Amino acid sequence: MENWPKYLKILAIIGFALIVIIMALLIYFLFLRPTFSPDLPSDTTTSTPMVDGLPEAAEGEGQMVGPRVDGQLPGQGTVPGIKTSPIARGGITEVTELRDTPSLGATLDSKGKDIQYYDPKTNKFYRIDKDCNSELYSEKTFHSVSNVTWSPKKDKAVLEYPDGSNIVYNFTTASQVTLPKHWEEFDYAPNSDQLALKSIGLDPSNRYLAIANDDGTKVRAIEQIGLNADTVYPSWSSNNQIVGMYTKGVGFDRQEVFFIGLNNENFKSTIIEGRGFQSQWSPKGEKLLYSVYSEKNDLKPSLWIVNSEGNNIGTGRKSLGVETWADKCTYSDASTIYCAVPQNLPVGAGLFPKAAEGTRDKLYEINTDTGLKKLIADPDGDYRMSELMVSENGFYLYFVDENTGRINKIKLK
Repeated sequence: MENWPKYLKILAIIGFALIVIIMALLIYFLFLRPTFSPDLPSDTTTSTPMVDGLPEAAEGEGQMVGPRVDGQLPGQGTVPGIKTSPIARGGITEVTELRDTPSLGATLDSKGKDIQYYDPKTNKFYRIDKDCNSELYSEKTFHSVSNVTWSPKKDKAVLEYPDGSNIVYNFTTASQVTLPKHWEEFDYAPNSDQLALKSIGLDPSNRYLAIANDDGTKVRAIEQIGLNADTVYPSWSSNNQIVGMYTKGVGFDRQEVFFIGLNNENFKSTIIEGRGFQSQWSPKGEKLLYSVYSEKNDLKPSLWIVNSEGNNIGTGRKSLGVETWADKCTYSDASTIYCAVPQNLPVGAGLFPKAAEGTRDKLYEINTDTGLKKLIADPDGDYRMSELMVSENGFYLYFVDENTGRINKIKLK
């Protein structure tokens, strides 16, 4: 037993060495081991890819419909040697720039054929026809316009200026009226003669969601908003039932949306799964397309659809499985939308949209009834698409490139 201390010392050394080896292996496998991803097939077909080997989820209230489109689809990015198609067929697609100057407030005219827009360089409004010919829409000069809100008839618009001034200009009669400076966030009624707006007085008790004729007359307060202006959204529905919405938090990642009518109607509300609410009405106003972000999807924007008419308000709520903003989409008919979907959206892009400025967009077609989605075009450049518009005949999709402010088109048919 006189050698027992010697053996203890040897066992201690061996034990220490084993602990060091085990710790080294743990560090390697947890932090240093390289990861490998299998090769994935191209996404340039129009079929819908599978996610984790699972088929599309069934439709239903609050359910996700179809696989997610989040910039992580197979075959991302243009491939050297692949021919660019002049027509959008799911692959790399030719984009045509309509004019080499920036634009503001680009919109299709009332017939869905020509594009009307404001040129910040010349301070004038122009019109571009389907053959890319450009002409002045008005001889009048409008200095430093910061925002343009068109009427549905596209014959007049609210023009906002950096100093808070607002005017309504009628391009048909070449006349204008001045609106109060404390009015903001305008949205036209379907009749093109009335506006929904926020009237922001100095005193919080004098702040309202209101409506008025677009000549500034017949002002009517609809809802007092006090200190909650940031969560109130003037938005006149296509069916003339709703003039605005407001949101109220019901948890960290959930909000309740309340619909405001013209005559104190007691409309139902709906729950939305996230924050950063953006929305647009379907062509007939019976559905609301919206985007929100939440911790469930790394604070990235996610598209949803919900019924928004009468007693159906709040029903049929479902995720479309697409990570983009509602204002990067446009309706082409009652149930079909085209959306610009950013590639590789960083974590937190919904909360900090500027984080997405380094990515490029692809164009998807989505059926809001079934959730079916397909890649329509992979533009032949690093475009960040906004202000999407589909021509009346469905032949062209127009968009503004956020990188340059220029108007471009993609041939759909």
